[in-house]
Amino acid sequence: MKFHFFHLMPWPYLPEDFREKHRSVWVDPDYSLYDPFKGNQVYADYLDELEFAEKLGFDGICVNEHHSNAYGLMPSPNIMAATLARRTNRASIVVMGNSIALYNPPLRVAEEFAMLDIISGGRLVAGFPVGTSMDTNFAYGVPGAELRERYYEAHDLIMQAWKDKGVTHFNGKYTQLRYMNPWPRPLQDPHPPIWIPGGGSIETWEWCADMAYLYSYLSFSGYMRAKAIMDGFWQRMEERGKEQNPHQAGFFQVICVGESMAEAKELYAEHIEYFYQRCLHIFPGFADAPGYRTNRTVKAGMKSMMEMAKARAGQKLDWDFLVENGYVIAGSPSDVIAGLEKLTDDLNVGQIFCGLQMGSMPRDTVFYNQKLFAEKVMPALRDKFSNFEDHWAPKPMPLDDRAVPRVPEIHEVQRPGRVPSGAPAGGGAG
Repeated sequence: MKFHFFHLMPWPYLPEDFREKHRSVWVDPDYSLYDPFKGNQVYADYLDELEFAEKLGFDGICVNEHHSNAYGLMPSPNIMAATLARRTNRASIVVMGNSIALYNPPLRVAEEFAMLDIISGGRLVAGFPVGTSMDTNFAYGVPGAELRERYYEAHDLIMQAWKDKGVTHFNGKYTQLRYMNPWPRPLQDPHPPIWIPGGGSIETWEWCADMAYLYSYLSFSGYMRAKAIMDGFWQRMEERGKEQNPHQAGFFQVICVGESMAEAKELYAEHIEYFYQRCLHIFPGFADAPGYRTNRTVKAGMKSMMEMAKARAGQKLDWDFLVENGYVIAGSPSDVIAGLEKLTDDLNVGQIFCGLQMGSMPRDTVFYNQKLFAEKVMPALRDKFSNFEDHWAPKPMPLDDRAVPRVPEIHEVQRPGRVPSGAPAGGGAG
């Protein structure tokens, strides 16, 4: 199994009466609630947590794109990925991902992902989400009826930009480029692995099955409510004669580890309740713009993550309810191991996106949660699904061949000797 530390980067200072006085955490939250001076420390803490995950042996460190909200402070995940690529050297840099239908032109995604792949030494995972209705339809103004058509066209443009050598052209409905010749192209040839985050759309299942992409179900409702979604994906795979390889599927799960269930509740309950009660407070009118979901998905009765959040609006989402109903897997290491065993068996997923920082959880508490999970949970599950090959992992260049940071002390810099023409400016990996 593979374990990825997934960070949403929520704003941890929403007031207690946020639900009562503000209609939505997304699209139109009151900007007076944000403090850029506090934000400086928040970003520093969150990047520390991502870097610490690599030290602990997580397979990937994950960032993602959202707009106009206090739920996730990453309008540009590529900026976060760039800082991580420079300060880590082993974990996959999982950008889940760039909302490719929002880029004009989408060539920008091909260029920036190529840069990240090269800076990281070939550790990039390229995520191509369709994007939430809040991000795409309301914050960025893409009509719901155009979204998937724009998405597929953007995908085709990016693939052409990466695969075709030399100058090409692209003549699409939404983008026309006479000269398409991105410099650079990715280190991984022909491109990094493609992971598709989804929320239950039938078309996304079929897309991943046909394209051999990894399907990731990102939900905060827990594995008990995810079975219908994942069963639908595996059914589409079976219909197409594809291998039921657990490594082709991922799932996001909120996880809280303590020495006991009592300790877990003491340490994490306040912050988990903050997330579910404030960070998921979304105005129902933003959750599903007209045309956002296709007719097939609507007729199939598939519910999006945000629709489920809307339906839960009247429930008391406290710690006990969230743990008892599988939204959160919590407790001692043995409790968490048992919960993840059941999750991975029921859903047939080999890639777990670990929500170990949620809501207002402070840095030291996150570090403790990460450490207990890495040391006492991951080893018990690491060999599960080892009879399947993971075809969706990055293929980085050898560590010894990669460039490393080499910033000298000021007093060490002397007048250089004559550099032969054509010699590398940086002097190699060192």
